[in-house]
Amino acid sequence: MKRLLGLTLALASLGVFGITSQASAAELSQNSATVAANSSPQWQWQRDRYGRRVYNRNRVRTVTRSRVVRYGRRLYRETYLVRVLPGGRTDTRLISRVQIS
Repeated sequence: MKRLLGLTLALASLGVFGITSQASAAELSQNSATVAANSSPQWQWQRDRYGRRVYNRNRVRTVTRSRVVRYGRRLYRETYLVRVLPGGRTDTRLISRVQIS
């Protein structure tokens, strides 16, 4: 009787530990998949075409400005793209230059 009781308890304990180890392995794989999916956020540091690091958020304000300029005898309308950066700096780029007269 003692042998039968011991054998039954041994099989029951193996069954319980086998189920919990499978469940913990499934939980671990599910947790690692969740962490891998969430490890890269949508915004991140990127590089612009000049090699500068840019924090890709909507913090830069872009304005188009134009002015009339004289070079020698000719008169031109220059259109600039002005980016106002978060620290108060500005970045200007010439978009177009059209001869007026």
